[in-house]
Amino acid sequence: MIEPHLPKNQPGAKRADDRRVISGILHVLKVGCRWCDCPADYGPPTTIYNRFNRWSRRGFWVKLLDALVQTGAVTKSTAIDATYVKAQRAAFGGKGGDRVRRSAVRGAAGRPRSTRSPTSSAGPMR
Repeated sequence: MIEPHLPKNQPGAKRADDRRVISGILHVLKVGCRWCDCPADYGPPTTIYNRFNRWSRRGFWVKLLDALVQTGAVTKSTAIDATYVKAQRAAFGGKGGDRVRRSAVRGAAGRPRSTRSPTSSAGPMR
């Protein structure tokens, strides 16, 4: 079903087996490993990475999905479960960490939220 939609007449060396390369791309996307850690059964990691990038820039994956939806082999509505979404280790915090930032309006108009401790040994406030 996919073969008629694959790019043809591409310049360069003789193409590797597209089925094997697509399986390698899907493996990396599914498992979440680095491109260089893709098993050798799928071909050279640079071929898999370059083919994925080249096809992504040309919109191949979107066109392929639309074609498969037209044939009825795949539905376009899919759900993404959070267990499959990969994130970097520091994805929970923004730049500079996860400290709380007050909005400008509230910070300018509001009173200070801290008060002096009654047990403070620093003496009376002036």
